[in-house]
Amino acid sequence: MPDKSSQGTNSTQGSNAGDGAPIGAGDRQLLRDLAKRVADVAALPIQAERVRLWQALNQRRPERAMVLAQTGNTLREADLQCEDPTCRGWEAALQAKLRRHELIHDDYPCTDHLDIGYVIDVGDYGVKEGRIYGEIEDFGAYKVDPVINSPEDFAKLRPRQISVDHETTNTCLERAAEILGDILQVRKRGETLCRNMLTRKLIHLRGYEQFYLDMYDNPEFLRQMMAFLRDETLREWEIYEDEGVFTANMGPDNIRGTGGLSYADPLAPPDSAGSVRMQDMICFGESQESIGVSPELFHEFVLQFQLPLMNRFAAVDYGCCEPMDGRYELLFENIPRLSSVSVHPWGDREEAAEKLADKCVFAYKPHPSPVELPEPDFDGAERELRQTLEIAKGCCVSVTMKADFVRADSVDRATRWCDMAQRVVAEAA
Repeated sequence: MPDKSSQGTNSTQGSNAGDGAPIGAGDRQLLRDLAKRVADVAALPIQAERVRLWQALNQRRPERAMVLAQTGNTLREADLQCEDPTCRGWEAALQAKLRRHELIHDDYPCTDHLDIGYVIDVGDYGVKEGRIYGEIEDFGAYKVDPVINSPEDFAKLRPRQISVDHETTNTCLERAAEILGDILQVRKRGETLCRNMLTRKLIHLRGYEQFYLDMYDNPEFLRQMMAFLRDETLREWEIYEDEGVFTANMGPDNIRGTGGLSYADPLAPPDSAGSVRMQDMICFGESQESIGVSPELFHEFVLQFQLPLMNRFAAVDYGCCEPMDGRYELLFENIPRLSSVSVHPWGDREEAAEKLADKCVFAYKPHPSPVELPEPDFDGAERELRQTLEIAKGCCVSVTMKADFVRADSVDRATRWCDMAQRVVAEAA
């Protein structure tokens, strides 16, 4: 998952989201037609059944493993017909719901919502991060060009400027509701992932190699940096809490950071004003960058700085693309409300199954290569999935394929993988 929080972000609904410009009759009719199709699909009995099955899984009484394909955006700009940039964003969201239902065949439920994102601006830490890309600027893999090169540079760091543009957000919401509010639930959607990724932010400032060296050469400075980033993340989330920007993330269409969906009965009621607080939400913790670090060093330099953040939440998911080998006991000992843990084929699946058992969701992410190779290997993908389900018998399993699906036949590949996975989990149930 990309991280833009430390670079600064402006989450808008199109380039003219808040200008209130009139929307043309053609765009209006196209959106209403799409919205009616979405509402019809959302009313199908299969959607409620999917929601029920996810709820059963997350309440630790699974009926079968659940299947999700995170395909990214398979829509092309040329597929969109609206002229207004804001309308094109709404069109893309509605088309994505329909395409997923018709083509992807996973367990993601189609809901009768159109979400309007808050307009939020997050500044930098007082220094501009350096990133060196390949042939295409600001795209793909990059090398960090550190801007904090010595303990003396710590003095350059400043708290970020964070602002919420409620006026523009509300204008956009009103425009969407005026067109579609009699068909769909048009709602504001703010921060839902609550991603606790302190080492990612650290490396963007200090560099990857230096992160490892600092554990031995500059341990106190590393602790100072991690404490600063911990406090800055907490300050950001407290601003979102105060500004009413948090959106409950245990709904039927909320994807967990570990994989799968997070739907369950709410664990805590909002406050009397209806605002969502950290204690009403799930936090997503991860530290992909510390892969290979011993459990002891992981606890000393990473986990202990994440805990004051994560333990303010109703539940915690942990792990993105890093295996948790040797760390499960640390997680259970320190995170009392651990809910879901990410598991991978490049980690020890047997250890994961033993440690997680029926206590947490075994959030499995299959190897994406078999479906992304020039010549896909669906037989290999099926063997891996069958083996994993056998290992994880007795566990609460979700299966999430995270693949880019950027080829011309991406949708066909996603459909074929989902059909295979659904058949395999049904046989294993």
